[in-house]
Amino acid sequence: MNASSALGAVTPSPLARRNPTVKLAILFIVSLALLFVFDPVTPGLLYLLGLAAVLGFARIPLRTLALAHLPFVGFALGILVVNALSRPGEVLVDLPPIRVTVAGLLVGSALALRTMAIGILSIGFIGTTDPVSLMTSLHQHARLSARVTFAVLAGYRMLQQLPREWQVIRQAQSVRAPLRSDGATRFGIREFGRAAFTLLVVSLRRGERMSQSLESRGLGLGARTVWRPVPLGPADWLLLAGTLGVLALVIVGVSRLGLGLGPGMLL
Repeated sequence: MNASSALGAVTPSPLARRNPTVKLAILFIVSLALLFVFDPVTPGLLYLLGLAAVLGFARIPLRTLALAHLPFVGFALGILVVNALSRPGEVLVDLPPIRVTVAGLLVGSALALRTMAIGILSIGFIGTTDPVSLMTSLHQHARLSARVTFAVLAGYRMLQQLPREWQVIRQAQSVRAPLRSDGATRFGIREFGRAAFTLLVVSLRRGERMSQSLESRGLGLGARTVWRPVPLGPADWLLLAGTLGVLALVIVGVSRLGLGLGPGMLL
């Protein structure tokens, strides 16, 4: 299960009313800043602050939030284990064949917490952002071309229809499929491959028809109007400034305490 499938529909919340382009910019800037941080304290603090913000302003149910965490937790644990067991340095635990080093544990925990910090921000972004509003906002405020935004929206609509198409294909196959001894429909590797190939062909044909439809309507040849404009107001700028201020405060504060580590830890 991935984060997007766990989150589902966007629920009304204070964070959901903020401009999608601003939220995407915040996610990008924080992720970029964390690329140059290799201490566990900074990403750990940012994760806790991000978790508090998502719980307080995104109104995502706790169960949904926990399920959306699963991919990031699994990836973070993998990073931690690989670095702890593979990096050279002062040995902390030596139980052959397990050998954990101090540097590996430090770098691994930093990268794992970085994954969690970016993960909680991604969960908050996905859980409070409507895809249509995102593409409309990128077209309005980020000056993304109409050819790109409308094509992405068309592709998104196709992705939404894939589960229903799969169900229809499976129902059609089950009518002709032989039954097992217990009366259930047989669905093995061969049947799965046929259904997947059929879904691929149907999607390609639908994509071709959609591209022809967009081209016949002159997509990208001139200026396009927006049916439902996405507002960009002072509250959005305040969110951006406040988040960047907190980010700078955490990084500078950790550095002043002597806990900050840079890319030199990888050497």
